[in-house]
Order: sequence, then structure tokens, then C-alpha cells
Amino acid sequence: MTKPLSEQLSDLSVHAKNVENAFAAAQKEGHDKIVARAKEAHAAATAAVENAKRSIKSAGDVGAKKWDAAKAKVAADVDNLKARVASKKRSIDAKIAENVAEDAEADASWAIDYAIASVEQAKLAVFDAISARLDANEAAGVAHASARS
Repeated sequence: MTKPLSEQLSDLSVHAKNVENAFAAAQKEGHDKIVARAKEAHAAATAAVENAKRSIKSAGDVGAKKWDAAKAKVAADVDNLKARVASKKRSIDAKIAENVAEDAEADASWAIDYAIASVEQAKLAVFDAISARLDANEAAGVAHASARS
């Protein structure tokens, strides 16, 4: 036997609330993932710099003045390269992310519009069902009254 319409409507409401809660959680999770990725990137960058420092220190016997100049030059070049790469990557990543976000938002918007239309169709179906039940009850009452006369 199917569930009563009131129970089905209650289930629909629960599902809609779950979507709302999942959306709120996903926004937070997205931020947390970004923070985690930033921490990972920072750790990787720090490890790379430390590795470069160890390499330079191990070659310290070859002439202090030349190595000091070389270390300064390498450090400046690495910093410059990192800044340029990071800037370009952020620019490209931002454009890609914006396009992906716009597409996802458009998909979600369509799905929400479709869900609203579905709810409105469900409301119409509920009223049709109630009307049909009232008609059936009335017809049964008329038939029952005719049978007694």
C-alpha cells in the first residue's frame, strides 16, 4: 500500500531540508579543502627551500664569497620564479574555477527550478487526488442512498 499523501509530502520536505543542509556543509567543506591544500602547498614550498639551502650549505667549501653571491642569486631567481608562476597559476586557476563555478551554479539553479516545478505538479496532483476522493465518497453516498430508497 502506498503512503498517505501527507506522509509523502513530509518526506519531500525532509529531502529538501537535507539538500539545504548538504549545501551548507559543502560550502564549509570546500573552504576546509582549500585551506588544507594551501597548507600542503606551503609545506611543499618550505621543503623545497630547505632542500635548496642544504644543497648550498654542502658546497660551502668551494669558496665562501662565490657561494654567498651564488646563494643570493639563486634565492632571488627562485623567489622571482615562484612569484611569477604563482601569479600566472592563480590567474589561470581563477578563470577555470570561475567557469566551473558558473556552470555548476547554472546546473544547480536548473535543478532547483525543476524541483520547484515538480513540487507544484505534486501539489496539483494532491488536490486532484483529494477532489477525486471526495467525488468517489459522494458517489458512494448517492449510490448508497439510492439503494435504500
